[in-house]
Amino acid sequence: MTSTFPNISISTERLVLRPLDEDDVPALADMMNDEQVGAWTAVPQPFSRAAARRWITEYAPAERTTGRGLDLAVTEFLTQRLVGIVQLTKTNWHIRSTELSYIIAPWARGEGYAAEAALATSRWLLTDQKLERIELRTAADNTASQQVAQKIGCISEGVLRGACIAHARAEDGTWTDVRTDYIVWSLLPEDLEGPGEHFAESGGYPSYTDWN
Repeated sequence: MTSTFPNISISTERLVLRPLDEDDVPALADMMNDEQVGAWTAVPQPFSRAAARRWITEYAPAERTTGRGLDLAVTEFLTQRLVGIVQLTKTNWHIRSTELSYIIAPWARGEGYAAEAALATSRWLLTDQKLERIELRTAADNTASQQVAQKIGCISEGVLRGACIAHARAEDGTWTDVRTDYIVWSLLPEDLEGPGEHFAESGGYPSYTDWN
C-alpha cells in the first residue's frame, strides 16, 4: 500500500504553507519566469499561466496521491500573497526519506522566508510524519541555497560531480545548459535540536537572498 502526505497547512510566525490552488496561477507564473529561477531550476522558460494551472491542477495532485511528494504554497500570514513554494519529491516510504527544495519569489527575497519555510516543513516531516531522512541538493554555485541548508541545520555529505544542469541566458535571450556539481545535504531527526536554537539565537530571519 502506497503512503501519501496529507493535505495540510503549516503555520509559522510569518508564513502559512498550504496546498496550491487555482487562485495562485498568476503569482506562480510570475515567480517561475524569474531570471534566477530559470538559472537554477528545471522549470521551463518562459513559464505560462497555462503551465502554472497544469502544475496546480494536475502535477501537484498527482505527486501527492501517488505518494511521490508534496507541493506547498508559501504565503505570508498577514497579506496571504504567494511568496514561494516548497516541494517534496522522490519520497521513499520504505526508508522514510524525501528530497526537499524551495523557491522564493523575487518580490519576497531577503526576508529569510526560505529558511523559515524549510525548517517548518522539516520539523513536520521528522516529527508528525515520522520520516527518518530529508535530503537537499544545491548547485555548487548556488550559495544562497547552501546558506539556507546550513541555517536549518543540514549536514553536507559530499559532492555529486557533474550531476546538475544549471542554465545561462545568452545575449539573444535563449538559455544554454551548464553542467555543474551538486552538493548533497541531509537532515535527520537527531539534527533538529540544533537548528531551532540557532535559528532563534540569530533572530530567525537572515538577510541574505535566499531565493532558491
